[in-house]
Formats: sequence, structure tokens, C-alpha cells
Amino acid sequence: MVQITTVKTKPYTDQKPGTSGLRKRVTVFQQNQHYAENFIQSIISVIEPPERQAACLVVGGDGRFFMKDAIRLIVQIAAANGIGHLVIGQNGIMSTPAVSCVIRKIKAVGGIILTASHNPGGPNGDFGIKYNISSGGPAPEGLTNKIFEISKSLQEYRICPELNVDLSKIGKQTFEVDSFRPFTVEIVDSVDAYAEMLRGIFDFAALKDLLSGANRINVRLDAMHGVVGPYVKKIVCEELGSPANSAVNCIPQEDFGGHHPDPNLTYAADLVNTMKGGEYDFGAAFDGDGDRNMVLGKHGFFVNPSDSVAVIAANITSIPYFKKTGVKGLARSMPTSGALDNVAKSLQMQLYETPTGWKFFGNLMDAGKLSLCGEESFGTGSDHIREKDGLWAVLSWLSILAARKQSVEEILKDHWQKFGRNFFTRYDYEEVDSDSANKMIKDLETAMFDPSFIGKKFSSGDKTYEVAVADNFAYTDPVDGSVSKNQGLRIIFSDGSRIIFRLSGTGSAGATIRLYIDSYEKDPQKIYQDPQVMLAPLVDIALKVSQLQERTGRTGPTVIT
Repeated sequence: MVQITTVKTKPYTDQKPGTSGLRKRVTVFQQNQHYAENFIQSIISVIEPPERQAACLVVGGDGRFFMKDAIRLIVQIAAANGIGHLVIGQNGIMSTPAVSCVIRKIKAVGGIILTASHNPGGPNGDFGIKYNISSGGPAPEGLTNKIFEISKSLQEYRICPELNVDLSKIGKQTFEVDSFRPFTVEIVDSVDAYAEMLRGIFDFAALKDLLSGANRINVRLDAMHGVVGPYVKKIVCEELGSPANSAVNCIPQEDFGGHHPDPNLTYAADLVNTMKGGEYDFGAAFDGDGDRNMVLGKHGFFVNPSDSVAVIAANITSIPYFKKTGVKGLARSMPTSGALDNVAKSLQMQLYETPTGWKFFGNLMDAGKLSLCGEESFGTGSDHIREKDGLWAVLSWLSILAARKQSVEEILKDHWQKFGRNFFTRYDYEEVDSDSANKMIKDLETAMFDPSFIGKKFSSGDKTYEVAVADNFAYTDPVDGSVSKNQGLRIIFSDGSRIIFRLSGTGSAGATIRLYIDSYEKDPQKIYQDPQVMLAPLVDIALKVSQLQERTGRTGPTVIT
């Protein structure tokens, strides 16, 4: 019989989950007494006591430092609070898309994901705890607020400190817990359920021919020492026949090999340089927890994430899943370029523009209004689950290559010829002093909301732009009517070009200022230009109007996309 202990604790005031759960430095979880225990108890407390015995929770993470400690605590606290059943990925490993898939497949009450996504790991890195609901999607704001309220007044938590589970052994382990019925922990293969789902979405025979047939292409997939490694190995190499050496950095590491597991041109530079050699036809990188992806063509040809979702939409019949389900609608986050809008207009499909955060897409999917969506931050997905899905996006691209028998670059150039091109860039200024960042945004908003700002002309080089709209983006959810305000400052010019400023909530220290620039071009002579050259005047205007460099002391961004 496993004993339950009630431990006295003090509440913390800073356990407010952001769009992707609670993210902090590892040291915050380690050095503050009961910090992780408090938050885990707060999550489990939102499951009503009468429902706990029948409840099943899915647990998994990206392999980062402190994950196994956190899983041990989740097992012990769940048992002590009367949860009946946990399903955990072998060795704790399960990608965020796979957790969403398993929640939906077994009709679990929810899931706890141990990740800080694309943020660095290791003893000096970041850690995060995220709660997903029964749809498989991230907990909505109403629920994360409830968790936060509980955490602010928590005086005690319940735990079974003696209860230990072998995470390496597949199968069921059952424990008799004092005053409750048996508590079952089921360790499952991390990949199986997710791979089975993908077989029902894609034409695996066509993909196998593309990757291992007579006219096979050479691919290079970089898992960045994150959670996707085992999935790529098992699905792309073993099942679809891509050579074993086409997948690199596939063993999840607690510190992601000392790297930043963020699939962009800065942090996935190794892949970019390898692709530039011309040996590989297709390249992709994945982030720490497997929900983001970057796609590259031969010679390092970069596919902007805003273009990626637009190309998938324009070629959506290459994916058997959508032939079965039909296409219910398309969506993008507000900062994402308007490339998807051009496809939606051409195909006469409904398009939704949402705030940043996958939960907004999830609401539309649950209501049967949305099939395919994407964010400029390297997240692409569909209604097969309720999270963005890196490997799904890559298999979507490979399906398009198989159907069209063209290179990545040819597909993109054809797309721009047909739909025009949205030149897009994003500048990230990471770990800026929070006070300076907030003041900059506040002062910019004040200037933008002055009535004289509309109609104002800004010039840079030989370009002049006239302000048509200046606002702070607000979104009314068409499903539940909820309103999300202050989602990003937008300056929209009379030609449709946009400058957007947002403070991001996914970092764990300081503030990240994100600047987005989007400008549409349909002149066939201009669509192959370098985005940085085409957008230089708008970048110059954005920096002048915000006084970003003067206000933050930053002479340049940390990352340019």
C-alpha cells in the first residue's frame, strides 16, 4: 500500500501560464521550495475530484534537463490526488504533437507536457510545464487562469513520495494507493500511435517511392537533439526507407547538444550550410518538442513559414486526408504574411486571421470551421490534432514533391508566379530589458493612436508609404464570442504593406520584441528579389517610428527570419 502525504507549502505569485504553459529557468524550479509541486498540484486541482478516478492523463516531454524529475513528481502527485490512470511515453519522451494525438485517441481527460519548446535546455536553460485538454489542444485562457488562481492561494499539496515508476519498461504498472482504487501507470512506445495516425493521413507508398525508389531524392532531416529524433528514425528512415544517415542529431539530449533547438536560419545554421553544398534536394529541421519545422530546398533555398502554409494550401489535394475530409477553412496568425489569403481568395475558401497562439485555431477546428493553419514562427498544422506538427508539415511537403515531381524552388517560384509574393521578414530582439520594451510599445501606441497619424506619410530611399490603419489587433472568436485585445500593434499602409510590433510571451527572461514586415508584390519582374532588399525601406521606417534602437540600446536583432 502506497502512503499519501500532505505537505504544507506557500503559494507563489508568478505561476501564470502563458500561451504555452509555465516557462521559467530550470533554476527557478530547482531552487524554490515546492515550486514544481505547487504548479502540478494546481493543474490536477482543476480536474473535479469525482472525475479523477475514471480520468486518464497523458504525460510526455522533449527530453530536456529536469523532465524526469518533473515526471516523477507528476506520478506521485497524480496518485495522491486520486487520478486513476497515467499514460507516459517510454523514458518520458513524447513529442507535443504525439501527446495531442494520444489524448484524442484514448479519450484522455488531458495531458501534461514537459517542454519549453524551442528555448534552450540544460541546467542553465529553460523548463516548462504545459496542460492540454481533452481535445488534445492547449488549455484555453479560462482554464489557465483557473490554474493560476489556485496556485496563488495553495497551502498544501498531496503526494506519494515512496511511489516510483520505471519509465524505461513498456507495459502497465499498478499500485495500491491508500484510500483510492488501484493507480495504473502505462508506459507506451513514444512513436507508435503517432505513426499509425500519419499512415491514415498520407500516401506512405508514394512517400516511400520518393525517398527510396529508383528516382529517389536525397533528404537531410535535423532533429536538433530534440524529441523528433526517434520519430524521424522510425517513420522516415525505417518505414519510408530514407537512408539512416539522412537523419542527424536524432538522440534527444538534456541540453540539446548545447544548442538552441529552434529551427530557423540562425540556430539551424549547420543544416543551412550542409544544404548549400547541393548534395541534398530537401532539408528540414525540428524544434525541441517537435511542433515547429523549417523547410529548405536544394542549395539552402529557404521556405518562409508564411509561404509554407500557403503552398500546402494550394496543393492540398496532394494529401489524401483532405480528399476524405474536404477543406473546411484556412487560418493564419495575425503577424503571418498574407500569402495564405491569396490562396484562400483564389480557391474561394474561408480565411480566419487570429491572434498568435494555437488555441485560437483549436477553437475553429473543434467547431468544424478549419482544416489547415500556420504561424510565421515555424508552426504549421491541420485538424488531425490540436497542436502544430513539425513532422506532419515535412511529410506534407514531401507529398507535394512526390505529386508534382518538381524541386522545392520550382514549386515556390510557380506559386509566386500564380499568386504573387508576400515579402516577409521578422526581427527578434531577445532578452531586452522588460521596462524599456514595455515603455517603447506604450509610447508607440500613444503616437499611433493620435488622430493625425492616419494619412501620415513615411519615406525611406525612393519609397513613400501612407498610413491607412493604425491599431492594436483585437480578435472576436467566431465560435464562442470571446474577445482577445492588445494582440499586436499594426501599421497598415495604403498599398497593404504592414508593420507589426509584438512583445512575445514565450521567453523565460526579459522581453522579446518582435518586429514583422509584410509587403505584397505581383510584378513578375520583382518577385524573385531578396526580401531583405525589398523590405529595407519598411524596416527603416519601423525602426524610426518606434525608436527601437534608441529605446533598447540594441543596434541589431538577435535573429532575422
